[in-house]
Amino acid sequence: MSPELITIFMFATMLVLMATGQRVFGVIGFVGSAAALWLWGNGAAEMPFNAAIQVMNWFPLITVPFFVFMGYMLSETGIASNLYRMFHVWFGPMRGGLAIGTVGLMVLISCMNGLSVAGMAIGATVALPELLRRGYDKIMVTGVIQAGSSLGILIPPSVVLVLYAMIARQPVLQLWLAGIIPGLMMAALFALYIYIRCRIQPELAPALPEEERRALSTREKLVLLREGLLPLGIFGLMMGLFLTGVTSLVESSVVGALLATLAAIVTRRLSWKILEAATRNTLMVSCMFLWIIMAALCFSSVYDGLGAIKAISNLLLNTWELDPWGIMIVMLLSFIVLGIFLDDTAMLVIVAPLYIPLVIQLGFNPIWFGILYTITCQIAYITPPFGYNLFLMRAMAPPEIGLVDIYRSIWPFMLLMVLSMIIIMIFPEIALWLPRVVTGR
Repeated sequence: MSPELITIFMFATMLVLMATGQRVFGVIGFVGSAAALWLWGNGAAEMPFNAAIQVMNWFPLITVPFFVFMGYMLSETGIASNLYRMFHVWFGPMRGGLAIGTVGLMVLISCMNGLSVAGMAIGATVALPELLRRGYDKIMVTGVIQAGSSLGILIPPSVVLVLYAMIARQPVLQLWLAGIIPGLMMAALFALYIYIRCRIQPELAPALPEEERRALSTREKLVLLREGLLPLGIFGLMMGLFLTGVTSLVESSVVGALLATLAAIVTRRLSWKILEAATRNTLMVSCMFLWIIMAALCFSSVYDGLGAIKAISNLLLNTWELDPWGIMIVMLLSFIVLGIFLDDTAMLVIVAPLYIPLVIQLGFNPIWFGILYTITCQIAYITPPFGYNLFLMRAMAPPEIGLVDIYRSIWPFMLLMVLSMIIIMIFPEIALWLPRVVTGR
């Protein structure tokens, strides 16, 4: 069999096994190990072991549990919920203001956690009931929360960009800096869409009643502002130490986790129950990442042995005779399709080693490509029928919001994400300007 046929066979087998409901890391690891034994015999049994050793040598992976713990500590203690109360008061008088404030909440949660899970949890449990209670259209606000929570994998400290940096051998700092302006641009597009739509259809988002606006004094509003800015201050201090070179990436993640814990102690919200919940959730997410990475490394090592990188390069350049931009579009489309079925981490570790050498060969910037890849992950998160955020929302949403409502809610935001990706493809400096200014590279 040719490398192309073996690749198709492996992917087909993996998707069939996933359809049976098996764990993602178990399916990927099994297919990779079985293919290695089938192709090269007993000597290939060391591939899974070598993958485990490679994972243990990835020092930046230590940042994952600390960033995740920081996010869960802030969300479990309710400190992150103060952000929503702040937005509720300061943006409420504007029509659609609470929905716009929810986008701002998602951005700040992204800055604290680096994953979409925490933003989705807070948005679905804190923001969604409040928006529905105030008469907001259920379809619009459901889409706002799903799309806003996906910003967590683009805005630093993005865990996905940390993993991409290790696989692509690119500086984490440059990738984080490259994600800031695109992430804020996407959030601004979401907010602009909400504002314009609510102006056209005012019945979708009523303004905060005047009696509620007067219920709080100026002093109470300032207290809410102070409490809401506490988690933002934690993020600012953590990133400031990292950007100025005082701490390394791993040390910054420890600082963030420590500051979140100290904030919980100072505000008298820390308890053994909260500490256990944050630790348990951190352990679960971190173990999931490590297992998927180890299994995917075993899977992708089979490609290296087959010479699949050269086969794909030959297919795109010689057989299909695509120009560089045509190849780029095919790669991004394949990420979106794979992201419907695979976890973003699994997709990254399996496919990125094949694409990144080709991206560099074609003369594209790997930092810029990393941002485009991350946006395709965001699109895949909310793409029916198997988008990750769709099922999270279905599990957390109240009974009046059905699966059809969830599917209908995401199309405008998906189109805005595609528009953002096109803009960044046309104007690469949107992603590359800030890293160049800060690092000089």
